[in-house]
Amino acid sequence: MNNESADLKNVSILLVDDQPANLDVLCELLESAGYRISVATGGATALEIAARAVPDLILLDVLMPGLDGYEVCRQLKQEAATQDIPVIFITARDLKEDILAGFRAGGVDYIVKPFRDEEVLARVQTHVRLNRLTQEVIQKNQALEEEMAQRQALKGQLSALSERENENWGLEDFVGHSPTIQRIFKDIRLLQENVAPSVLIAGESGTGKELIARAIHFGSGRRAGPFVPVNCAALPNELVESLLFGHVKGAFTGADQDRIGYFEMAHEGTLFLDEIGEMPQELQAKLLRVLEDGEVRRIGAAAGKKVDVRVLAATNIDMQQKIQTGAFRQDLYYRLARFTVKAPPLRQRQEDIPLLAQHFVQLFAAEMGRESPALSSEVVQMLSVYGFPGNVRELKNTIERALIESGGEEIHPYHLHFLSETMEEQAEPGVATGSLPDLPLDLNQAELWVIKRAIAKSNGNIAAAARLLCTHRNRIYRALAQEEHGE
Repeated sequence: MNNESADLKNVSILLVDDQPANLDVLCELLESAGYRISVATGGATALEIAARAVPDLILLDVLMPGLDGYEVCRQLKQEAATQDIPVIFITARDLKEDILAGFRAGGVDYIVKPFRDEEVLARVQTHVRLNRLTQEVIQKNQALEEEMAQRQALKGQLSALSERENENWGLEDFVGHSPTIQRIFKDIRLLQENVAPSVLIAGESGTGKELIARAIHFGSGRRAGPFVPVNCAALPNELVESLLFGHVKGAFTGADQDRIGYFEMAHEGTLFLDEIGEMPQELQAKLLRVLEDGEVRRIGAAAGKKVDVRVLAATNIDMQQKIQTGAFRQDLYYRLARFTVKAPPLRQRQEDIPLLAQHFVQLFAAEMGRESPALSSEVVQMLSVYGFPGNVRELKNTIERALIESGGEEIHPYHLHFLSETMEEQAEPGVATGSLPDLPLDLNQAELWVIKRAIAKSNGNIAAAARLLCTHRNRIYRALAQEEHGE
């Protein structure tokens, strides 16, 4: 039995439906997947079971005699013991009003009957994992603050965010105290307090643009409304208009029922359009019209419908270049970029790297059921001088792999694996392979440059770098330490 299957045995799911046949089907499906199942045939019974043995997830039918699913969910959310249980509604009606009613009652998702086994399993697994990660982040943030307070080298330098801000903003990846990250927090607070209808978040891949968007939404007056994330680059060209704006039954082949689009889903909330630069040109004019008029028209509909949506867009490309080549409308850009937030690359806040690294060690160690190991001083030095082209995402992956390879023991340089080709590109911007680089004239700086080049060629292995330079590794450590202390 693999670890994931064993872990599912610890996940309890409460099924609530007044139809025994539906319960039998769901029970068999989820038990075969390894979940522990309890059932209730009515709303009152469901409330009693949930209060007595709090489940990890509830699948809740909407139409039941007595207490319907919406009322059951509302009562669950009013009790401290059950308010954090994710509730997925099961409904035979795929209408906007029913879907929104479920979200307003406190549900996290919905499944339409007749359901497919694959869909049920996928949605259940997603929300079980999401709920566990959310709880772990809250707990690990507390543990991290205590641990960092005991470490003199990093004492008092953990993120200035309080636990409450971390929870509400979803900024667990934005640990830090650098001026750069503090500017991001300032922009987020400003956008939470003000009602700018659209914001553009610009930054390289892996810098946390969606985290910034979620922070703006969940800290604003729209927090009670839905947050709807959409990856524009992943939308099929033939369906993008329907997905964004919806369609009416019969509008095109295969449109066998009315379908609301993402804009209507995000009514009274926030629509996050990631990779906005990949929006098809033929849709850009329609998107601009929606932003200006606040009205969407479903494909095939005779009239439009007003929507109250705040649009947050994100991009990791040069939008001005897109505009100059005619691939993106200038008027749409200025409409989206009424306020721009720049997500900083990790190389611009390197003083935060030790804090982030320790933070991720805490998180991954907890996920693996291990004690949090220490990072050796050599590892901290190596991480601090590496450029991280993949930004925070790359740092997370590096720490996770190092933790796996260390087996839970102290992490040393030989546990780190960097992309040496990328490091060379960052160390020598604009220098062609085989050409003589413009070395610093300062002897110490030149030595440091050569050392970093050797580390890059050795995939971060200090011992291998020392052999390559025909020197002792202590000399490398001293040079890195002197740079860190500004000597």
